[in-house]
Amino acid sequence: MNISAPKVITFVLSLILVVLALVGHFKPVAYLTQYQFWLAVIGYALLALGVTTKGL
Repeated sequence: MNISAPKVITFVLSLILVVLALVGHFKPVAYLTQYQFWLAVIGYALLALGVTTKGL
């Protein structure tokens, strides 16, 4: 398995999703609080996909 650094946009998108999940965890925001777990999972999955897929 070859890994590479993800593109900046992939990293920023995953970071935004994880930060939104953290905000939903610590502050009661209607949509974010309800889906905080899935936002974090999608953010980390996107980052993992960006690291394992070249050019993403």
